[in-house]
This record gives sequence, structure tokens and C-alpha cells, in this order.
Amino acid sequence: MTDAKPTLLAIYDMDKTITRRATYNGFLLHMAFNKSPWRLFLAPLLPIGLALYALKLWDRARLKQFSQTLLIGHRVPTARFAKYLESHADIVVGKNVYPQLVSRVAEEKAAGYRHVMATASYRLYVDAIAKRLGFDDVIATDLATDSTGHVLARIDGHNCYDAAKLERVKGWMEAHGLSRENCHIRAYSDHVSDAPLLSYADEPFATNPHGPLARLAASNGWPILDWRDPKA
Repeated sequence: MTDAKPTLLAIYDMDKTITRRATYNGFLLHMAFNKSPWRLFLAPLLPIGLALYALKLWDRARLKQFSQTLLIGHRVPTARFAKYLESHADIVVGKNVYPQLVSRVAEEKAAGYRHVMATASYRLYVDAIAKRLGFDDVIATDLATDSTGHVLARIDGHNCYDAAKLERVKGWMEAHGLSRENCHIRAYSDHVSDAPLLSYADEPFATNPHGPLARLAASNGWPILDWRDPKA
């Protein structure tokens, strides 16, 4: 009797791995411009949150919540978001995605890989981007909603970042009946915060890595993909 073929998983971070630039501020500005243009006058207050984060008085989750409250609002009807999520996804996919990513996903799909986007960005806007890029599943930071269906400027659970992202991936695998020993995992990220996920993978790829991840990849013998180089 032959062993069953492993499930092939390709797990990608999004910001600066799939996209050239981070997407969160663009999402906030897109929503503010289309939903409540007057909120753009509050944008000069954003550095206050960045300063508190730099001083380690706030974590990433608190910074995200502050920025969302300023530019979108603390409590927004779900329908008001839905109206602009598709247009935002069109902008991201049209102008902010590495073309090498598109060909890489196509090659992996032909080889039988299941694609998962695992990102600290909000599922609220990631789902539409992932769908356009041919991803099968999304693991992301979730926003809380209230009993009336309003989206709140509050993260539901943990920010999908660092070790928490790996735990979310493991939880997703368990929920889908996937055991680690029966999976072959590729993981892609630009940032050293994803070292736990990269270490968990059979094939870790430091993708468009910043300095700390490039050094970690070199010391661990991980392949480096640099799509920022047009010749790559």
C-alpha cells in the first residue's frame, strides 16, 4: 500500500510580500475619501498614534484601532463598508501586486497547491483581494461587530501577527482536518515577525525581505525571493 499524497499548502503573507506597499493606510484613506471625506482632515492626527506605538505605549492592535476610528469611525454599518471594498480590491490588485506573485500562484496551482493568505491585515478588505488573486482561504485579523451588524473599531481576538499568526494557521489546519504530518507547506513572508511561520514550513521563502529577515534567512539557509528586482 502506498502512502497518500500530502496536501500541498502555499501560505502567503500579504503586505510587502504579495504587494509592493502596505495596504492598511490605503484602505483607510479609500474608505474616508468615499464614505466620509471630512475625516481626511483628521489624518494629521495619525502621527500621534504612531508616536505612542514607537514609544511602546501602544501595541499594533491599539494603533490600528485608533487609525480606524479617526478615518472610518468607531461604529459603521456593514453595508457602508461593502459598498467600497470591491473598488479598493481593484486598486490593490491593479496597481500594488507584484507580477511575479501572479505567475508563482499559477505555477503552484498547476502543481496542486491550495493557497492561503495569512495576514495581519483586516479580513474585512483582504477577502476581496485574495479572491481576485486566486487564493482559496484567508486567515486574517478580524474586526468585532455588534448585535445590529455594525463593524466596530475593535479587533476581535488577536492581531494575526508574529506567533499569533502561526497559532491561527494551526487552528485553521485543525478546523479543516489537516494534520501537519500529512501536509507539505510552503510559506512566504517579507518580515522577520513571520519567523515562527517560516520555521514551521517545509519550504520557507524570505520574499522581498527587510534586513532582519534577510539575515535570518541567510543564517538558516532559507531561499530568498526578491521581486523588487525587475529582473527577478
